[in-house]
Amino acid sequence: MILAGDIGGTNTRLALFNGGAVPLRIETFATAGESLGSLVDCFLADVRAGIDAACFGVAGTVVDNAASGVNLPWDVNGHEVAASLGAPVAVVNDLHANARGVEALAPHDLAVLNRGAPRSDGNRVVLSAGTGLGEAGLFWSGTSYHVVATEGGHVDFAPRSELEIDLYRFLAAEHGHVSYERILSGAGLAAIYRFLADAESRPSPAEITAEALSDRTSLSSAALDVFASIYGARAGSAALAFMATGGVFLGGGIPPKIIGRLRDGGFMRAFVDKGRFAPLLSRIPVHVILNDHAALLGAARIAAEHSTLPTH
Repeated sequence: MILAGDIGGTNTRLALFNGGAVPLRIETFATAGESLGSLVDCFLADVRAGIDAACFGVAGTVVDNAASGVNLPWDVNGHEVAASLGAPVAVVNDLHANARGVEALAPHDLAVLNRGAPRSDGNRVVLSAGTGLGEAGLFWSGTSYHVVATEGGHVDFAPRSELEIDLYRFLAAEHGHVSYERILSGAGLAAIYRFLADAESRPSPAEITAEALSDRTSLSSAALDVFASIYGARAGSAALAFMATGGVFLGGGIPPKIIGRLRDGGFMRAFVDKGRFAPLLSRIPVHVILNDHAALLGAARIAAEHSTLPTH
């Protein structure tokens, strides 16, 4: 019996697996105000079988099987959870779990933005935009993929136009350091809207997205266009950094909601706009992950592989 978790800044999902790719049970909890231990206890309250291994993908930096994150209200310590469960526990970055989940996805779990010319032995990269921006790479060893967990969402934002330079200045005045996560996240979309509005209007990311998709002439639509273009530029840079000829995968809660806008052309124009490397990037496949259980599937795979971890 495998326990898998996907711990994000907004929601925590827990799932039970029993030797298959289809979870026996999934529950979603609000991350705020709880500890992981209390959520696990609640989830397992009526589970009679013992847990053989567990893995939690966490929206934070993982060191020595423990994680803390700027988007989490509490820390995650795999050693403590292992002692409580009496089973081996692996704690990994959430994008590590998301990247491993890509291997378990079926064709219908993906939406195509660019078919490209995928190489079966090519590296891959995953960029997930939601509460924050997570990035991870998968390199091909010759026999299998191995994940490189990163904090690439926190690298310096590189503006490419006068508009983006002004956006950078706007965000720098608020935050000092301007990372891509300040833009390519729910809060980032709201910040783009405030920048364009030049007013105190503060609609939520969901309200901005809804208006943008219903009214192409709205300010919300302009904000979403800026978001999609910067997302494309960052994805193209990550594809170059990893030489991701095996494909780029867009995860998180935002991309599935804005597929139509991502397909409008702005995303891919920014993706390939890398000068002499435009032809290379035009051949790289780009997909949106539609299956919101990808991180749970990846965590379950990791737990099964780490079943020999010590419980303390």
